Amino acid sequence: MSALIRRYAAVLCHKRMLKPNYPTLVLTCHVSTWVAPQLNGAAATTGLYGFDHLKTPKGFQRFVDDAIERSGELVNYISSMPSSAEVLRAMDEISNTVCCVVDSAELCRNTHPDREFVEAAGKASMRINEYLHYLNTNHTLYAAVKRAEKDGHLLTKEAHRAANQLRIDFEKGGIHLPPEKLARVNQLHLSILQLSREFGENITIDPGYVDIFPASRIPKHIHHLLKPVHRFTSGSSSGSLGSWNNMKEKGLRITTDHRTLVSVMHWVSDEEVRKMAYIQGNSVPHANLEVLDKLAAARHELAQMMGYRSYAEFVVKPNLASSPEVVISFLHEMSKMVRPRADEEFEAIRNFKREKCGQRCIDLEPWDETYYTAMMKSSAHNLDSSIVASYFPLPQCIEGLKVLVNSLFGAMLHNVPMAPGESWHPDVLKMSLHHPEEGDLGYLYLDLYSRKGKYPGCANFAVKGGCRISETEYQLPVVALLCNFSGSPGSSTVRLNHGDVETLFHEFGHALHSLFSRTDYQHFSGTRVALDFAEMPSNLFEYYAWDYRVLRTFAKHYSTGEIIPEKLVKSMQGARDMFAATELQRQVFYALADQTLFGEQPASPNDMSSILAEFKMQHTSWKHVEGTNWQIRFSHLVNYGAGYYSYLYAKCFAATIWKKLCQEDPLSLTAGTALRTKVLQHGGSKEPAELLNDLVGEGILKHCDGGIVPDITCFLEESRLVVGRR
Repeated sequence: MSALIRRYAAVLCHKRMLKPNYPTLVLTCHVSTWVAPQLNGAAATTGLYGFDHLKTPKGFQRFVDDAIERSGELVNYISSMPSSAEVLRAMDEISNTVCCVVDSAELCRNTHPDREFVEAAGKASMRINEYLHYLNTNHTLYAAVKRAEKDGHLLTKEAHRAANQLRIDFEKGGIHLPPEKLARVNQLHLSILQLSREFGENITIDPGYVDIFPASRIPKHIHHLLKPVHRFTSGSSSGSLGSWNNMKEKGLRITTDHRTLVSVMHWVSDEEVRKMAYIQGNSVPHANLEVLDKLAAARHELAQMMGYRSYAEFVVKPNLASSPEVVISFLHEMSKMVRPRADEEFEAIRNFKREKCGQRCIDLEPWDETYYTAMMKSSAHNLDSSIVASYFPLPQCIEGLKVLVNSLFGAMLHNVPMAPGESWHPDVLKMSLHHPEEGDLGYLYLDLYSRKGKYPGCANFAVKGGCRISETEYQLPVVALLCNFSGSPGSSTVRLNHGDVETLFHEFGHALHSLFSRTDYQHFSGTRVALDFAEMPSNLFEYYAWDYRVLRTFAKHYSTGEIIPEKLVKSMQGARDMFAATELQRQVFYALADQTLFGEQPASPNDMSSILAEFKMQHTSWKHVEGTNWQIRFSHLVNYGAGYYSYLYAKCFAATIWKKLCQEDPLSLTAGTALRTKVLQHGGSKEPAELLNDLVGEGILKHCDGGIVPDITCFLEESRLVVGRR
């Protein structure tokens, strides 16, 4: 963990609690000075994201050079032993300056259609990360931070917290260790980085595939997702008996990447096809068994060299939970409470399958879940996904975000023009978050349409973190919200399924956390909070995508303009809740597996596979399929190692906040103002527990064995997840 760059993958996760094979997350930090271009008459030319350096790909080299030069000046200044307050300001400026390069390079690498820009950004990223190693092992900076932490004359609580966090972050990099140990820690950090990249690359290189013959076994409406293949078969000719000709038979290749696999599991009625696709999709890339084993071993050694019993303890210690024991206790409690309801759901799915299959049905298999639950939801609630999507044209969904901002916070999202060179693609929109009394609060780029070479998931990239520059100046935050919706920009044919709407609102919650942030130090800006608190705002904003009082303000039929019927929304809500216990059970299982893999005794690949198989039987109602290894495609084990539980923490916090603060009137300015002033604007400058208690009072969290766990009551009750609580 870098002292100067506190990176949080939480900001970039695909929404909610992800299933195996979601895209590898990209880690980011906030960036430094950026000035919105002034448009007087003809628009002034600028570079990417408003950085003048980035007018051409070669500008990235100068960008790095200038960042290193300025940081060197600040390091020299700190070595002259200025006051503690000045040390912290200089440290924060170093972080700003370096992150300016890191974040712009990451965003460019993941979104820019020009290969020259992408390659230049990649080289810039490598160079600046090499320089970061110098900064994070600089004993002059470390000594200055330690002196500042002991200084009783710092003026603000945030300054004291900044000094403390900087010191902790430096030590997470091992700077306090003897030289020989520090050298080994540096080797381990490099090894972990390389293994993490290898894990993701293997998933991309080897997604697996299954060839299906004949093509008629696959529904026609998903043929476009698959690749045509052919084979020759022998068949009887129309001539004399015993004469044979080779015949060309058409089939389809299912590439078992996550997106295609989900469609196959959902739509294909042929159970044998689903079985083959499921097994293949959960058995590759086989090389990741060894990669994951090496990664667990490297992380375990790193943690022990840093004085921790396990990597899980190393990760969890600074968070609300404080220890793996608290996390595991929380997960076991949730597993026990949800099991009866999950078993009921399993029986319901099995009975439904037997009704459909008759004597042919032997038992319920993992490859049946998506197919039959989708059928049951549609049958029980008379849902047609195309009808639902007709009420969510993308332009109207963006209007929904504007409605939320105005109703909850008294602010407005305005479309604003970009200077030539500022944008990376014609589809990108830029908006300002504007308050009538406070002026512009920050800027948001929207890059919402799918295109080749773009980051494949949905994400919230930081472009610039907020911080106080002087008594009268504040550096406004800038973020980029990325999605991958299909269609042409501005077209009414771009209609979202409701899952996409939920995703958009989730990522928007992350964006608002950054845009409303008003911390003195960019070190605490926006989502720079404890890992098991970072997803709370985004999970809270998912609720707005489900509430009819919100949906009726923007969800309108793409051709008639009719407001979405309340009856349809209730059907959607009913379908959502039908198998909520099964989904929760799966997430508890993933979180426990994550804690185990990075716990005190890393197992070998074979041992780990058997342990996870046993875990599945203990903590879910579904069987394990021998030979499959879901974990080798579960990127969160790499990006969130020992932190996957944080999704469940966030879900519980969000459920309590929704019920106690927002549910009565989801568009209340009073509730929105409380959310902004008591949580969002503070970023990481205050303890999360303090923010949560201040927002809703008692009953949102509990103290447990030296750590903090969320109260799970609201979360379990809202979807009737516990038997007897109907």
